[in-house]
Amino acid sequence: MLATLNPSPPAVLDPAPQGDTDPMTADAAFKSDFLRTLRDRGYIHQITHPDELDEAASKGVITAYIGFDATAPSLHVGSLIQIMMLRRLQQAGHKPIVLMGGGTTKVGDPTGKDESRKLLTEADIAANIASIKTVFARFLTFGDGPNDAVMVDNDEWLSQFGYVQFLRDYGVHFTVNRMLAFDSVKQRLEREQPMTFLEFNYMLMQSVDFLELSRSRNCLLQMGGSDQWGNILNGVELIRRVDHKPAFGLTTPLLSTASGAKMGKTAQGAVWLNADMRSPYDYWQFWRNAEDADVGRFLRLFTDLPLDEVARLEAMEGAAINDAKKVLADEATRMLHGPEAAKAARDAAEKAFEQGALSDDLPTVEIPAAELAAGVQLAKLAVTAGLAGSNGEARRLAQGGGLRLNDAQELDANREVTSADIVDGVIKLAAGRKKIVLLKPV
Repeated sequence: MLATLNPSPPAVLDPAPQGDTDPMTADAAFKSDFLRTLRDRGYIHQITHPDELDEAASKGVITAYIGFDATAPSLHVGSLIQIMMLRRLQQAGHKPIVLMGGGTTKVGDPTGKDESRKLLTEADIAANIASIKTVFARFLTFGDGPNDAVMVDNDEWLSQFGYVQFLRDYGVHFTVNRMLAFDSVKQRLEREQPMTFLEFNYMLMQSVDFLELSRSRNCLLQMGGSDQWGNILNGVELIRRVDHKPAFGLTTPLLSTASGAKMGKTAQGAVWLNADMRSPYDYWQFWRNAEDADVGRFLRLFTDLPLDEVARLEAMEGAAINDAKKVLADEATRMLHGPEAAKAARDAAEKAFEQGALSDDLPTVEIPAAELAAGVQLAKLAVTAGLAGSNGEARRLAQGGGLRLNDAQELDANREVTSADIVDGVIKLAAGRKKIVLLKPV
């Protein structure tokens, strides 16, 4: 049965899948600590065989996995809800598997894309995996214990298949009719965007991942974002049909901010999790700048704070909500970067915004001293500093009174900034009262 709350008839691989089902209601009854926690903190969007999964999770240790493709040297904050769900799984006494997509990255997930991903070399993929994997140790405990996390790479088995063998072993279980009916394929074709045959194979590969983990590690559950619902269903049904074993799927809602922006996307680009791609200070600022309406939801999803404390913080109004945002920023940054980095980020922000002082922890951008000596337009500097995405955006920011140079408001974005503007070895540039960058001549 496939359901979000009420059981529905069993799905098979041949009929066309239906669209997304309704989200699980807040009063769904669960016996297991794991599913109760996911429900109470807002992680559950869709779930297959809820009663069976709840029974298994309440009786003993279950193993679950989430896959992460290595398309960049770092994951971004949009992946954080999946990492946190593995953390909740382990906190409830179960065993997480982090599946690195060394094999699937060679193909590229077409879900939500209008064009093919850039094909990476094996060396690029290996370097990305090495860079990405360091983040998980901040959230999970790895080891050999019954509920210790493990990390595996699907290239270990996917690269061993010959093409004909793969088709004979697994292609027979999928119909093109069904695959064309999944949203990830259908919506792209409806937008008249081409999909390569390479990408078309991605959902088969993901299903085989689940089957392999079921066989080798007794993995019962695959989790992911709601855009992965179709791919996850394929794996669940393949295991149940071929091996006649229990298998389950669970998805989270796709996150956007209260204003509708995609989670983790800013004017300056993705909010990366690796410290060398986004500093702890900037990471802290990302959470500090959350919209008021998002504070409670983000505290439930991205921190370990008890729910009663979340409710207290969420109820704050007016200027007091800023204190709740600082708690969110502190907790999220501490979890990823450690307590010292979180404290340094908060101290730097308070010095800069509340006391007007500079701090070594403020983000710093180097600029050629010769270029500065000749004079640089303020708009260009704002773009260089990452405070605006374009010269036009910088001009609009200045005209609205939101651009400050050395703490003085600058309404003219064409104003020439020179070496004469250097104070204590740097130029302080700010967008509003929430973003500050130091420009350092070199």
